[in-house]
Amino acid sequence: MAKPNDFDIPRVFYFESDNYFTGSRGDFNFRIDPKDGIMTVKTWHGFICSELAEIEAESEFPVTEEGHAQMLAWLETMYRGNQE
Repeated sequence: MAKPNDFDIPRVFYFESDNYFTGSRGDFNFRIDPKDGIMTVKTWHGFICSELAEIEAESEFPVTEEGHAQMLAWLETMYRGNQE
């Protein structure tokens, strides 16, 4: 599975089958839940699972190449926003 980005997120075809994905970068965490052609992305900080975490941000993107690129840019913005 090719992952050509800083968050090591699979390409859009992975999400076309409604596969979810979780990942982290330092203490920044995210979960991507695709359903019905939409990827819902949630972010939080700390070393805790998404079910117990306080979700800090959430956004939706279409399960398309463009939506995937938008999601990566949004995640980068969320990550950098806390680094400053």
